[in-house]
Amino acid sequence: MASLWTADQKGFMQRALEVAERGRGKVSPNPLVGCVLVKDGEVIAEGWHDHLGGLHAEQMAIHDAESNGHSSNGAVAYVTLEPCNHFGRTPPCTEALMWAGVKEVIVAHYDPNPTVRGKGIQVLQDAGIQVRQGLMQAEAAVQMRPFLHWCQHRHPLVTVKMAIDANGSVDDRSQQAQRFTSEGCLDQVHILRNECDAVLVGVETVVRDNPQLTVRRVKTDRQPLRIIIDPNQRTPEDATLLNDEHETLVMGEEFSSLPGLLNLLGDRDIQRLMVEGGPSTIGSFLDQGLVDEFYLIHSEVMHQQPVASNIDAGRLSSAGLSHTSTETWGEETVHIWTHL
Repeated sequence: MASLWTADQKGFMQRALEVAERGRGKVSPNPLVGCVLVKDGEVIAEGWHDHLGGLHAEQMAIHDAESNGHSSNGAVAYVTLEPCNHFGRTPPCTEALMWAGVKEVIVAHYDPNPTVRGKGIQVLQDAGIQVRQGLMQAEAAVQMRPFLHWCQHRHPLVTVKMAIDANGSVDDRSQQAQRFTSEGCLDQVHILRNECDAVLVGVETVVRDNPQLTVRRVKTDRQPLRIIIDPNQRTPEDATLLNDEHETLVMGEEFSSLPGLLNLLGDRDIQRLMVEGGPSTIGSFLDQGLVDEFYLIHSEVMHQQPVASNIDAGRLSSAGLSHTSTETWGEETVHIWTHL
């Protein structure tokens, strides 16, 4: 099918993927979705799912066309995800497309959510609208990976973030707890945290670092759920996580089984979980094969009294992860390992 798509069609869907990114960090548990309306070979409107409870991408694009004096009647809609056909926080997108008079809908990725699963495409076809699916499906799958993972497994995608010094240490016991990476790196960490629905640490990290685990360096309308693994009730009563306005779950020995915890989070519509420490907690996730992606941040700092991370390429490979890319965050190099 891929060879049947024209360069223009690929360009229109690429644009739909680009505008979908404007909702990143704001729409979970809904997926990122973009829509472009094309008429006579020209883009007449764009839309994306901007925030939870707001217009869906198709609805925004139709509204955009009307606002700019364009008729969507006879247009082709390029949508990154199969249009929904159920009433949720908004009316069905299929109804909006039919009302708008589009003649064709080109879909990047089908919707595996049980409330959709092909029903959106079928309804459009029954209404006489031509529907084709599969244009840039792989790219859309990468963009919506946490949503698709949750739909398939009903538990969150697990993202691990760990910073190590030049010798693989995660902490310097010769000093009080402090960050050792650059400001630019911290900015990127907060961007990543903002893309996650929950953040998890072990109790040792709370005792040592007293972290906030909030999103502070990027604009956001929501904060991730914070989770502490604390089977022996060691969390200090004055810990910041227990004394601010944001929600924290302290998981005792009844949730010593990490798969059980992930299932619980999945039931709460948590689609992406960020595990931030410490090495023992991260090691447990790795040993049980529960890590989907690992951001390993390398600093040139050298700790005087190092705390070994016990993480190297061999251990990540043994956990089923493959090195997929390298990025620069501030002054640090970040190696990204992914479960393919």
